[in-house]
Amino acid sequence: MRKTVSGLYVVTPDLADSVLLTSKVEAALRGGARVVQYRNKVADERLRHEQALHIARLCRDAGACFIVNDGVELARAVAADGVHLGKEDNGVGAARARLGPGKLIGVSCYNQLWRAREAVGQGADYVAFGSFFPSSTKPGAVTARRDLLRAAKKFALPIVAIGGITLDNAAGLIEAGADAVAVASAVFDAPDVEIAARRFAGLFAEHSES
Repeated sequence: MRKTVSGLYVVTPDLADSVLLTSKVEAALRGGARVVQYRNKVADERLRHEQALHIARLCRDAGACFIVNDGVELARAVAADGVHLGKEDNGVGAARARLGPGKLIGVSCYNQLWRAREAVGQGADYVAFGSFFPSSTKPGAVTARRDLLRAAKKFALPIVAIGGITLDNAAGLIEAGADAVAVASAVFDAPDVEIAARRFAGLFAEHSES
């Protein structure tokens, strides 16, 4: 059964310590993370493969979706559920040709609705917008407005909000139409990763009940 993108979507930190990284991912999954994106911009190819393979297994065991950032070949090698593409990556069609029809392809659309329209036309499975708030992960990122989330609902695909998201501001993005919130430091740098993840996951439960 094909997995979907919704709820708490965590993005891994750049850690060379694979034991520490996997322990943090395990804690986030226990707390309710439904999607894990492996992102490591500093590791070499061998370490990236090793870490991605471990996290892929953790996600399978937890029934969560595993996405690889900017790495179609790595996603293919570790049997990830999909890949996330930025504007510098090859397009959706090239990724689909390598990964096949059963895999998820997400596309960063920044603050531009036309990018989402283009990605949808090419066969993307979800679109991401941001940065909605200042982000320590990407300090120079463009700023997106919340009304972009409402406008993107017409595409009838999962919408991911990203950028500087914390427990204090995530609820507003969910109310505006985000199907998932992508979080890095607010989960992985928290004193207790599992508790932080559980609090984010609880925001979606509260929204569905309202």
